[in-house]
Amino acid sequence: MCGIVGAIGERNVTGILITGLKRLEYRGYDSAGLAVVAEGLLHRVRRAGKVAGLEMAADEAATQGTLGIAHTRWATHGKPTETNAHPHMSGDDLAVVHNGIIENYQSLREQLIADGYRFTSETDTEVIVHLLHQALAAGRDLLQAVSEVVPKLHGAYALGVVSADEPDRLIAVRSGSPLVVGLGIGENYIASDQLALLPVTTRFIFLQEGDVAEVRRDGVQIIDAKGVAVERKVHEFDGTHEDVEKGEYRHFMLKEIFEQPAALQRTLEGRINGPESLAHLLGERTELLQRVRNVQIIACGTSYHAGMVARYWLEDLAGVSCQVEVASEFRYRQHVVPENTLLVTISQSGETADTLAALRGATSAHYIGRLAVCNVDSSSLVRESEMALLTRAGPEIGVASTKAFTTQLAALLLLVLATARAHGVRDELLADILTDMRQLPSLTEQALRLDGAIHELSKDFVEKHHTLFLGRGTQYPVAMEGALKLKEISYIHAEAYPAGELKHGPLALVDKDMPVVAVAPNDELLEKLKSNLQEVRARGGELYLFADHHAELSDADGFTVLTMPKVPEYLAPIIYTIPLQLLSYHVAVMRGTDVDQPRNLAKSVTVE
Repeated sequence: MCGIVGAIGERNVTGILITGLKRLEYRGYDSAGLAVVAEGLLHRVRRAGKVAGLEMAADEAATQGTLGIAHTRWATHGKPTETNAHPHMSGDDLAVVHNGIIENYQSLREQLIADGYRFTSETDTEVIVHLLHQALAAGRDLLQAVSEVVPKLHGAYALGVVSADEPDRLIAVRSGSPLVVGLGIGENYIASDQLALLPVTTRFIFLQEGDVAEVRRDGVQIIDAKGVAVERKVHEFDGTHEDVEKGEYRHFMLKEIFEQPAALQRTLEGRINGPESLAHLLGERTELLQRVRNVQIIACGTSYHAGMVARYWLEDLAGVSCQVEVASEFRYRQHVVPENTLLVTISQSGETADTLAALRGATSAHYIGRLAVCNVDSSSLVRESEMALLTRAGPEIGVASTKAFTTQLAALLLLVLATARAHGVRDELLADILTDMRQLPSLTEQALRLDGAIHELSKDFVEKHHTLFLGRGTQYPVAMEGALKLKEISYIHAEAYPAGELKHGPLALVDKDMPVVAVAPNDELLEKLKSNLQEVRARGGELYLFADHHAELSDADGFTVLTMPKVPEYLAPIIYTIPLQLLSYHVAVMRGTDVDQPRNLAKSVTVE
C-alpha cells in the first residue's frame, strides 16, 4: 500500500525517484507525485493514475533537483485525484510524503484551521505538513520540527520530509509502517521497500519503530524513539536485479508461478536431510516444541489459507490442537489462551498491519513462544518475534500471491514434522514424508506442464460472472485460495465451500452459468467428493475437475477432467494449488484486467 522514495545527492535525482516509483507499482496505487529542490525552490508534479503519466509530466516540466521525495498513493482519505496525490505542501517550500493513516487527523485539522491554515485536499496527510510548517515558523529547524510533531500523530505512518530552505537534508520517520534507508556513494536514499532502490544501491538500513533519520549526501544519523542517537546495522541485499524484473514473461504473476520449483527448492534446502535435521529447524529454540500443546495461527488473506492447511497437518501428524484466525478479528477480541500455546504468525512481507498488531498484542507472557513464518528476514514481524521460519521465496511482485503461498505451505509442513518429532512420532514416518518432500520441485514442474491445457479450459470462464470452488479436507483451503485468486485478478465473483456443504445451501446457485471447480487428489475423501460432484452434475452444473489419475474420473457431458501427477498425500495441497493459479491467470489475461496490479488492491497491506 502506497510507496515512498526519496533521494539526496549531487546529481539530478528525478530519475532515481521515477525509477523507484515504477519498482513500487506492485504495491497498489491510484496516483503518483514527486517534489524536488533546486536552487532554493521546491518543484512539485502530481498526476492521478499511473507513474507513466507522472513521468511524462515531469519530463515536460523539465523537473530537476538534487533533493527530492516521491510517492504512489493508495486512496484512504479522499478520492484518487491529483489534488489528493502526494507530496503535500505547506507554503511554497515544505513538502511531505506519507504512508499509513493518521487516526486523529480530524481534531488536528480543526485546530490548524482555527490557526489560519487552509486545506486543499481531503487527505489526513495534509495535517502533517501544516503542523511541520507551524513548528518551523516558531523557529525550529527541520529535524527539530519533525521531532516535535511526531508525538502529536496517532496511527501508523512512514514519512519523508524536505524543505527548500534546508536543501542539505532529507528527514525520514518510521512508526508502524516500513521504511528503509539506502546507502550510496555521495548520495543516500529512503524508500518503503528496498526493491525500489536496487538500481542505485544494495546496502540498506531498516529503520525500527520510532526512528527518525536525518539523511544527508555524506551520511545518515538516526535518532530512536527515546531521542537517543543510535547506530543501526547495515544489510546487504542478497538477491539479484533479475529477481524484480519480468524477463521473458508477460506478467510478474506468471513469472512467479513458474519460479515455484526453484522457490520450493530454496525453502527445503538444508532442512530435509533426515528426521534429525528437524531438531534444528528453529535453531536452539526447536526444543521448545516439546512443550507445545496448542498452536494459535494468525494471518490474513492467502497466508490465512496456508494456516488452515497447517491446522489439518498439525492435528493429524503431531496430535497438537490448532486454531487459525484472521488477524483483523483476532486483534479485537478477548482470548482464552490454553496453557503451553505457541503463537504462529504468517505473512509474506512481514509488514501486514493487522498481523503485526495481533503479534504486538499477544505478549510472550501469554504464549510459550511467538514464531513468524515469513519471506523477509528484515521485516518487522521477524524482528519482533522470538523465532522465525523463513520461506525463502524471493521477491514477489505480483499482488496475487503465488510462490509465497506454496513456500509457506512447505515451511509449515516442516514445522509440523518438527513438532511431531518433538512429540514422539516415530522417525520412520517422518523420514518417509521428508523423502516425499524432495519430490516437490519436480512435482511442481509436472503440474506446470498443464499450462497449455488450462489455457484452453480458461476460455469457458471468460464470460462468466460467478464460479464455485469445492474441496474436502486439506483441499478445502486450497479451494478457498483458488477462489481468492480468481476474484482478485479477473474480477469474477468466486466462492469456495467444503464439498459436503453443497446440499446445505450453495447447491441452490448451481446451473449451467456457474462453473464449478473441484480439486480431487486420491485420498480418503475422494469417494465422498465424487458423490458431491454428482449432485452438481445432476443439476446441470458445468464441472471442472483437477484429479489424480487413479481417481477414475474422465471427461463426460458437463464434466471436464484435467489429470494431475501422482502426488503423496501430504504434498497434495501444495501441488493442487498450481493449476488454480494458472486458471486464474489465464482467465484474467483473456478478460483484459491488470494482472499484476488488480484494481483496489495492494501487495503489502500496511494500514488497517
